[in-house]
Amino acid sequence: MSRTSTFSIGPGWQILITDLGLNTDHVLRRAGLPTDLFRRPDVRLESASYFRLWQALADEADDPTLPIRIGDTISAEVFEPPLFAAICSPNLRLALERIRRFKPLLGPMALLVEPDTDTLHVQIEWLQKSMEPPEVLAATELVLFVRLARLATRTAIQPLRITSPNPPTPVEPYTAYFGVQVQPATEVSLTFSQVDAERPFLTENPQMWSFFEPQLQRRLSQLDADATPSDRVRGVLLEILPTGRCSIEAVAQRLAMSPRSLQRHLSRDGQTFQKILSATRRDLASHYLKRSSFSGAEISLLLGFEDSSSFFRAFKSWTGDTPESFRSIAAN
Repeated sequence: MSRTSTFSIGPGWQILITDLGLNTDHVLRRAGLPTDLFRRPDVRLESASYFRLWQALADEADDPTLPIRIGDTISAEVFEPPLFAAICSPNLRLALERIRRFKPLLGPMALLVEPDTDTLHVQIEWLQKSMEPPEVLAATELVLFVRLARLATRTAIQPLRITSPNPPTPVEPYTAYFGVQVQPATEVSLTFSQVDAERPFLTENPQMWSFFEPQLQRRLSQLDADATPSDRVRGVLLEILPTGRCSIEAVAQRLAMSPRSLQRHLSRDGQTFQKILSATRRDLASHYLKRSSFSGAEISLLLGFEDSSSFFRAFKSWTGDTPESFRSIAAN
């Protein structure tokens, strides 16, 4: 997974906004972004600005079915290179694997792809646990995966199951679009049948993929190189916290450097390993308490604590509340 904290915004955004019949300047002003943003070379946004851009798009459109409109409107000209490369794949399974690989180029999210003998399960994971992604973004991601499958196969593929913490409303148009009703759950996910996952893409183009792959890999490597030491440590911690092996030695090993060298880099960044570890755990704990039904003991394990009492003491020191009180307040 890339350790990036900024994400590329390509010219396809301006085309999409225009095709939706919206005013680009109005959307950018709502988001608090420069009106010449899309005319600048190599535009990158941090997570908060990226989320504001999506929320501004939804507010400007003032249409609860905007994600469906985006799915119906989107064309090859709008596709960012990672998506265009995916549509060149031989089937949906490989297309989603390619998107998973390069998803960090597109926004503050990761894709988990879990194939088995009968189904293909795809889950979206938000990288910034302390930030609430706009509901329009989650719904649009779901729409675009289905749109990609249908566009590439020229078949009316229907997922077996779709879930979201906030199922889009009104229910009827989304059920009609997907062919199934979006079910409430803690994760944003889709499940396709294995038959649909292996259905041949009519848009398969190995030559185009061989052209895109080196460029995409260079962009991913460049974004990684631009990440600060703190960003890299946070990225590793997000991956290894559930294993319980979250010492500076374990993180340094993943980053191919010595603990002393890592601490020196963090010091130049005005950080310490312990501060980053505590902040990452705090953000994740808040996310799990707000957005999941995990028990305190389960969250304790996910955050790499040795026992529940250690988690409870840490959470009280971070927020002044117990996990139960925090969850109760967040629910009201």
